[in-house]
Formats: sequence, C-alpha cells, structure tokens
Amino acid sequence: MSLASITIKTDAEIKKEFNDICEELGLNMSVAINIFMKTVLRERGIPFDLKLSELEPNELTRKVLDESAKGKNLNGPYDNVKDLMEALDA
Repeated sequence: MSLASITIKTDAEIKKEFNDICEELGLNMSVAINIFMKTVLRERGIPFDLKLSELEPNELTRKVLDESAKGKNLNGPYDNVKDLMEALDA
C-alpha cells in the first residue's frame, strides 16, 4: 500500500475543535479523516444527510413560538404527546 498526502484548508478554530474531539476519542485527525473516506467508499456517498432547509432552525423556532402566541396552529391531529409518539413510531 502506498500512501498519499492530502492538503486542505480550514478555519483554525474548526481544526482545533476537531483535533480535540479526535484526541478524546483516542484518534488523530489523519485516522478520523481516513475513517470518513473509507465510509464514503463503502456507502458510495456521504455518510450523513446533506440537505437545505427552507428556514434556519432558530428562525423556524421563532416562527412556531410566534404562531402559538397568536393562537395559531395549536390544534393538531393528536390529543396528547403519547399519541404523537406512537404515530412517529408507526
């Protein structure tokens, strides 16, 4: 097996935080990145969802809170949390 080098540019703080997490896991950054690359090869794609949402999470949360404060969208198809959770498990 021959080795090849990869050079990437990233934000210094991201690199530091990534390295800290790798160390906590007992890995170095090179091993972690190799794990990621091997997972991409095995799954033939990125091993997590890549998606765009129409609203940012904080923006969506503010919208929901604003609507509930105005009495909007308070009636759903579920009578309680238990019914909702059962529907999600189905």
